Amino acid sequence: MAIAWAPANAASNTEPLRYGDFEHWVTRNIKESRVIGGAHKQVYAVGPDRTIDGDEPYVPSGGTPWASSNVMAKVMGITKTSNAVYPDSRPTGGKCARLTTKLEHCKAIGIINIDVLVAGTLFLGRMFEPITSTSDPYAKMEMGIPFTKRPKALHFDYKVEVPDGNTRTYSSGFGQKKTIAGSDKAEAFILLQRRWEDASGNLYAKRVATARERYSKTTTGWINGHDLKLIYGNAQNVMDLIPKEKSYYARNSKGKMVPVHEVGWDSPDASPTHMIVMFSAGSGEPYMGTPGLTLWVDNVALAY
Repeated sequence: MAIAWAPANAASNTEPLRYGDFEHWVTRNIKESRVIGGAHKQVYAVGPDRTIDGDEPYVPSGGTPWASSNVMAKVMGITKTSNAVYPDSRPTGGKCARLTTKLEHCKAIGIINIDVLVAGTLFLGRMFEPITSTSDPYAKMEMGIPFTKRPKALHFDYKVEVPDGNTRTYSSGFGQKKTIAGSDKAEAFILLQRRWEDASGNLYAKRVATARERYSKTTTGWINGHDLKLIYGNAQNVMDLIPKEKSYYARNSKGKMVPVHEVGWDSPDASPTHMIVMFSAGSGEPYMGTPGLTLWVDNVALAY
């Protein structure tokens, strides 16, 4: 628990998430495989300031609780990167996180010619590299961190930019790229869960508290000091339980990545064991979204 938090700000009764001011970033310099052009790419991670050269799998350090959709993949022996979460500057000074939806293109004559749609996403947990396929994306993400408190809200600054038009793109890299009616939305949510493990290593959870918002319109500048208020107990009208087939994953006591099956709503006075926080430039299915949709986030904290 100690590594996930910065000291509390008693004056405003908020507790910042560590590195949630997005002032510090890891910069990874990776050369993609020659067969797809051999470009030198930068891939960012939220964490202590440092630079990593080379295509080594990323392992978080310095106590950062943050992970993102930024990854290095090795498919069919080919190294490819994806970066849709960036450090950005605020007009008033300092840095923030910029999350955007984009198409990652990969072309190799006679081998690969694909587009993969990526929605820039920040979450509490870890992404395991290298990514070796586009199948079952949740199995590559450990979602959530240990947490036992009962906050009132997720507190943060944000800005949204939604491109003109009213379409989404579906492109998983294999099969036909599709254009679908209806614009995507940016999203922020926080879930508190009480998890347990059975004798076979399966993980289960009941939902203790829920808060979610989706953003469909461009904001007029930054919205500062926003509170996303938690509802304890049944919050079906805000966000339903996670379906079994879309379960997030976590490591069990044996270190194996397994799905966390949400099996019901917990009592409003229950104590959680884990917290999930996610910000995303999309709110639909994996590999589907509106290219250009962008969400800026800063100063993430918990309000009590």
